[in-house]
Amino acid sequence: MGITVFKLAGAAALALSISACTMGSMFGGNEDAQLAGVTATPAQVAQGAGSAIPAIATECPPIRVREGAGSYRVFAGNRTADPQALRHQGVIDRISRNCTVANGLITVRMGAVGRVILGPQGQGGTVTVPLRFAVERDGLAVFSQRYDVAVPASASTPNEFSHTVENVAVPYVGGETITIWVGFDS
Repeated sequence: MGITVFKLAGAAALALSISACTMGSMFGGNEDAQLAGVTATPAQVAQGAGSAIPAIATECPPIRVREGAGSYRVFAGNRTADPQALRHQGVIDRISRNCTVANGLITVRMGAVGRVILGPQGQGGTVTVPLRFAVERDGLAVFSQRYDVAVPASASTPNEFSHTVENVAVPYVGGETITIWVGFDS
């Protein structure tokens, strides 16, 4: 019985101390009271809508490296099974995307970062890697584009590359299955 009294007394003290706390004004004064109940007129909403930044999508579609397309190899001659014939190899290290939604469209900005490694038959200079970005909506391709990315390559540097694709607009009403793909195109 004594433990129950202590529990009740502790709970009452906690409730009293919490009720004494307030968040206070967000702006440090009485501004909250001045803003209470204020609403914008339809004309004010229309005026602000033209310059508003689109809301960031709550669920940006996933971006994935297409299976088997995460690396790219170029060999000297027709000796594709001979590691000593390798000129260069490209690999995708990181992928990313960003989305905004406005006016029934999801607008995607997508990118990939990778590197090129010179092989035994590799020579310094510029190496071109074929990178493809695609967007599927409910299993159908709505965007697919190949980009030939030039990469300065030498044996003594990291030979990194990055490529970004901007403003790919996909019809979006919600509930669609949208997937962003990236990979080397062969």
